[in-house]
Amino acid sequence: IVQTLENVEDMNAASLTEGIVWDFQTYPEYLELVASRGTLLNFACYVGHSSVRLFVMGDAAYERSATPEEIERMCQIVVEAIEAGAAGFSTSFAYTHRGMNGLPVPSRFAERDEVEALFMAAGSTGKGVVLATAGDQCTYADMYELQPRIGRPFTYPMFALTDGRNQPQLDLQNEAVAKGLQVWPQVTPRPLTMQFTMDSPFSLNVSPVVGALMDQDRAARIAAYSDPEWRTRAAADLAEQPMRPRWETCEVSESERHPELEGERVDAIARRWDCDPFDVICRLAVEEDLSTRFRIYIANDEPDSVGGLLAHEQMVLGLSDAGAHIGQLCDAPLPTDLLGTWVRDRQVLNVEHAVRKLTGEPADIFGFDRRGYLREGYWADVCVFDPATVSPGPMRRVRDFPAGGERLTCEEPTGLRHVLVNGVPIRVDEVELPLGDLRPGTRPVLV
Repeated sequence: IVQTLENVEDMNAASLTEGIVWDFQTYPEYLELVASRGTLLNFACYVGHSSVRLFVMGDAAYERSATPEEIERMCQIVVEAIEAGAAGFSTSFAYTHRGMNGLPVPSRFAERDEVEALFMAAGSTGKGVVLATAGDQCTYADMYELQPRIGRPFTYPMFALTDGRNQPQLDLQNEAVAKGLQVWPQVTPRPLTMQFTMDSPFSLNVSPVVGALMDQDRAARIAAYSDPEWRTRAAADLAEQPMRPRWETCEVSESERHPELEGERVDAIARRWDCDPFDVICRLAVEEDLSTRFRIYIANDEPDSVGGLLAHEQMVLGLSDAGAHIGQLCDAPLPTDLLGTWVRDRQVLNVEHAVRKLTGEPADIFGFDRRGYLREGYWADVCVFDPATVSPGPMRRVRDFPAGGERLTCEEPTGLRHVLVNGVPIRVDEVELPLGDLRPGTRPVLV
């Protein structure tokens, strides 16, 4: 599972190995471990398809479809997990999700009978949410057909894409709202950007040619990037992918040897150098031993399209990917960005609507007991903010994870006055309190 997370979510394998206490096997044992260590914030998570598949099938999870007996065992684990407190069941069939040795993640090896069985198992608990990233085994249309049969809310990622490529999903969603279906696409107010190096080019692994290097060592990657023939083949393959890179949005983010190029788009550099934008990336990367950082916009960079999704009557906030790709992006400040950029500055939502989308709406969808509202007898999870000044604040890169792992962080918001977790102040007058060993977070209960 560490190797899977390392590739598909760009998590540092050494940090995961050193930083996690690996003394659990079942999902209930995992939740007990989290509770025993305590958390600063409230904690909830899904039970993941690929993890369950690896637990039941071992290495075969990366090789084949499941037997009926294996499917039955997986269903038992999903039910056990949700009954123990998992927030729901999650899976991915996205062709971009490649795990160990560049192989498709285990959930992508599932056949349709396995997928439906696991959805039904999750639904049988009467609790939680089903999260799926669409693919061949479960298309967008399938989710709208399955949701009333499963009986639990469904959610999936929806981005504002160029050229109206998300219009078919929007049409499905509008029809679903009219029918009363409980499908809630996840949207984010943040532009979807990725910082990457060619040592771990997650943003470009949509190409099988580039993805094939994921299980190769650094020397092999440098050799490929130095080869003009390989670069030509990779660039052509990238151009054929549905989620092909938009080089006009890709820029040099950090370069020690060429600081004069920082902030410049690679397509502009390519015109000066009379070459392909992908050549620019490879040449700079090889010259700096793969340490050059690039940033590329993948979606959500057209404000009008993003605003339309945020204002839709049945879409839920999400997609921060907080905890994943921590060296490439930091969208954890989604709430302060929503309140500052989209409420105050662009006036796409009023403050009441935005606060509901951040609080009561997700609590209602998940079915969290006594959460999401300021009511007597409810858990006192409270944020007090100044509408005139609230914003995410600066982003910076730090190296404070186990095994020296690095991450991007955005932990100095402005206008966020006070924060209480279950009635315990953790931020007062815009200053984080020194809490020591105090861990006021709990696991929300599903009802």
